[in-house]
Amino acid sequence: METVKAAPFDPREFVNRFAETASRDGFRAETMTEIDGCPLIALTKRTAGSRPRIYLSSGVHGDEPAAPLALLELLERGVFDARAVWFLVPMLNPSGFPRGVRENLAGVDLNRDYRNPTSTEVLAHVKWLEYQPRFDLCFCLHEDWESTGYYLYELNPLARTSLAELMIQTVGSAHAIDHSSEIDGRPAMGGIIRPDGDPALRDRWPEALYLRAYHTSLSYTLEAPSGFPLPERVAMHTLAVETALNHYLRGSSSAK
Repeated sequence: METVKAAPFDPREFVNRFAETASRDGFRAETMTEIDGCPLIALTKRTAGSRPRIYLSSGVHGDEPAAPLALLELLERGVFDARAVWFLVPMLNPSGFPRGVRENLAGVDLNRDYRNPTSTEVLAHVKWLEYQPRFDLCFCLHEDWESTGYYLYELNPLARTSLAELMIQTVGSAHAIDHSSEIDGRPAMGGIIRPDGDPALRDRWPEALYLRAYHTSLSYTLEAPSGFPLPERVAMHTLAVETALNHYLRGSSSAK
């Protein structure tokens, strides 16, 4: 039996608002498929010249509203500007949000469906991703109902310059960090998890592992603690993402 943990969230209203705002900001929207009457959209914004390619996604779990709301706030504040080429997927699970549950309407946890996809949502998302270039940096925004504070996963197989400590330190200056030595069954240090296992050994891939395998060498899964007030969770995500982007894009600009 499903347990409703989050308040219902209207995906159609959210997607319409996101698409309208993005269009005014120069994004082009594509409908990957339609889920329960709601378009599953991806948005791209390209800037002339050599720019980093940055991907952000949210809304893969229907009981994690802070993630899409944070992405919308970043969009409305103009963070996705001419410094980069942007790829946004703001709501991957439209059928989960009206019921406030993790899974889609068919009971599938979409964030375990990326290795051998069966769900309509992930099949459409993977098809769209196949036509995109490699990304220089990726963010997947989430929440955790069991966490005592903010934390993140870093997938960085080529040992590129890390943004993890910077994000944790900045968020930690105003909000709680989960300092547990083990989070979600994995070793953690100071709110950072760096999985070192071979993804090929896992049968059920989250989005982040799929991105690592085929689309990027640097990605972050950001986890806000669901027990905290929604505005604070949104603020945690926006602070982490904007801090990382400003630092990364300054470095990219100075390297040219």
